Amino acid sequence: MNVITKTVQLPDGRTISIETGKVAKQADGSAVLRMGNTVLLATVCAAKEAVPGTDFMPLQVDYREQYSAAGRFPGGFTKREGKASDDEILTSRLVDRALRPLFPADYHCEVYVQVMLLSADGVDQPDALAGFAASAAMACSDIPFDYTISEVRVARVNGEYVVNPTFQQMADADMDLMVGATKDNIMMVEGEMKEVSEQDLIQALKVAHEAIKPMCELQDELARELGTDKKREYDDEVNDEDLRQEVKDLYDQVYAINRQALEKHARHDAFDKILADFLEKYDAAHADLSEDELGEKHAEAARYYDDVMRDAMRRCILDEGIRLDGRATTDIRPIWCEVSPLPMPHGSAIFQRGETMSLSTCTLGTKLDEKLVDGVLNRGYQRFLLHYNFPPFSTGEAKAQRGVGRREIGHGHLAWRGLKDQIPADFPYTIRLVSQILESNGSSSMATVCAGTLALMDAGVPMKKPVAGIAMGLIKNPGEEKYAILSDILGDEDHLGDMDFKTTGTKDGLTATQMDIKCDGLSFEILEKALMQAKAGREHIMGEMMKTLSEPRAELKPQVPRIVAIEIPKEFIGAVIGPGGKIIQQMQEDTGATITIDEIDGVGKVQVSAPNKESIEAALGKIKAIVAMPEVGEVYDGTVKSVMPYGCFVEILPGKEGLLHISEIDWKRLETVEEAGIKEGDKIKVKLLEIDPKTGKYKLSHRVLIEKPEGYVERERRPRRENNGDRRNGNHRPNNGEHRNSNSNGHQPRRFSGNANENYRPAEEENETRDFSDVLDRDND
Repeated sequence: MNVITKTVQLPDGRTISIETGKVAKQADGSAVLRMGNTVLLATVCAAKEAVPGTDFMPLQVDYREQYSAAGRFPGGFTKREGKASDDEILTSRLVDRALRPLFPADYHCEVYVQVMLLSADGVDQPDALAGFAASAAMACSDIPFDYTISEVRVARVNGEYVVNPTFQQMADADMDLMVGATKDNIMMVEGEMKEVSEQDLIQALKVAHEAIKPMCELQDELARELGTDKKREYDDEVNDEDLRQEVKDLYDQVYAINRQALEKHARHDAFDKILADFLEKYDAAHADLSEDELGEKHAEAARYYDDVMRDAMRRCILDEGIRLDGRATTDIRPIWCEVSPLPMPHGSAIFQRGETMSLSTCTLGTKLDEKLVDGVLNRGYQRFLLHYNFPPFSTGEAKAQRGVGRREIGHGHLAWRGLKDQIPADFPYTIRLVSQILESNGSSSMATVCAGTLALMDAGVPMKKPVAGIAMGLIKNPGEEKYAILSDILGDEDHLGDMDFKTTGTKDGLTATQMDIKCDGLSFEILEKALMQAKAGREHIMGEMMKTLSEPRAELKPQVPRIVAIEIPKEFIGAVIGPGGKIIQQMQEDTGATITIDEIDGVGKVQVSAPNKESIEAALGKIKAIVAMPEVGEVYDGTVKSVMPYGCFVEILPGKEGLLHISEIDWKRLETVEEAGIKEGDKIKVKLLEIDPKTGKYKLSHRVLIEKPEGYVERERRPRRENNGDRRNGNHRPNNGEHRNSNSNGHQPRRFSGNANENYRPAEEENETRDFSDVLDRDND
């Protein structure tokens, strides 16, 4: 067993080790990455031959987290890991986007990269290590690969840039960037920020690149020791140079189409016609070839033609500054917006920029609508959701719409990151934005940000600031100083260009970014220029959006469920919920409202939602009655809960009972409570006379609320007898609240929690420490 271990140090002194030669040795390449107690296994396998007719890089990256890594069981009935979660898909995409451009352009064998999280202590974030592990596995293999890469997360914590911060450090970060790079060039960026400047973003990229360089050098050194720096031979393309030259001769025709500034489908039809005419002539000139041979030649010609279109588009921009649709490099396509195009959604908006259109809807829900996130290391609830859908008709494709793909998850996540920090933390609603892409020709994710902002404001969500987004492109040929930065790129400019750089932001700074770079030698100077040009473009787009709706609507629409949020003391949460949820369920049934309670920071957070004001007020009244503290001197409409020989217990507020002594029922002398006509369940108005300072029990009176008879003389009470542990009606027992003697009506006294500040806890009359001298006096008469 030839085990090799290499170690690299992060700027703060923490180390990451790469080990190979111990496990997964039948894979083409494998590596075990360890940082602290976080361990990932990365493997790579490649087919020996390409599938005939493949003209792209068939790379598949899968990142998976094992629940056992954190000592947990998976949820659900099967208790087994299922399909990839959104977080796993997003991490897979991060690794894929950094690796894909670095395979040779003519290498078309299927390549599968798998990264598994095997151990995690919840300190270090494993997604930041997946790219490093994947590239290390590639370095340990003989699969053709031009450069090693690595990925790191950079966060700015209290003004300091931190590489691969811990979960705890992220709580104080105002910038969260994932950066992938070779030792010479940055290849991929994605992240979110809290309205930071373009210069701050550039500085974060520099910090990330400096940390990545030694990681790439480690992999190069590892490959040399293993001998895998010599890659396998392959022959995935068969080229006909004569045919290539014939296709190149179509350059002038293609260039002319570029200068005509046609709309998308007309332009594609014109390009297709040039190739179709060429192939028709080619077939006539090569009648000796079989049908299969002609099919192969057609595929080759199409590949060469794609190179011709790429070169013509790039030269037209670099030499004349003319883009495919006739715009200058800094121009933004025409923008059209509309809010409330749909009558019933809580908020809706259409945003169209050129040939890209998003119809976004906003739905406001209660706390019960929050999304439960149950990942291996990430558990909690999400109250702002954004879903992005890309139906085939948006690009004119005739095919069925299937389930949500990785691209849709990734684009939706970027838009979500751009918007989420502008939702106030105290906004009580759960929010779901859905973006339906109705047309697409360039950056539908940024259209989603713009349409989403308008839909949120149309729904009355009090956004801190509106957000706009833009996609930037770059044309830069190797070895050539001339370059062009393109604002608001088309789909073809993304496909044929060198960069796709998306930024979202408010008027005060960036909120999210995503960048994929396909060329070498991209300087920070070019990146900064692209960022500043993007800022100008965003400001223009924002101005057009604000012409339609400049601020959130002051009122929610009538169909939106109303929500009122209140706080209650922690000790009352149980009283509101009741045993087994009995109290809260009854309140919901009685009022038609939905009530949720959470304990946060030692306080009960209550949300009451209902379609009408009356239901909310009724539910709030019941809750406030439960948590209200009775006040001496207040008059209450009480309910008789139980009748005793010496009086009755009256509930004055939900869960709060006091003693209405027989002497306080009426001004006249009563021998029994029944003489007053009082029975269990009766309503009676009482006044709270006193709260015992020791026990917290309530002394009530009804007679003070009725007129005193003329000439009434208060009867003098006899002194209370000494309590020597023996009573006439029973032996003395400790007052522990657990006795269950029946009263004269055969009913049991109610049992409460015993909290003196929350409920009155009745006990047997013989054992109460309250002054019942009136009862004793009457016995002695």
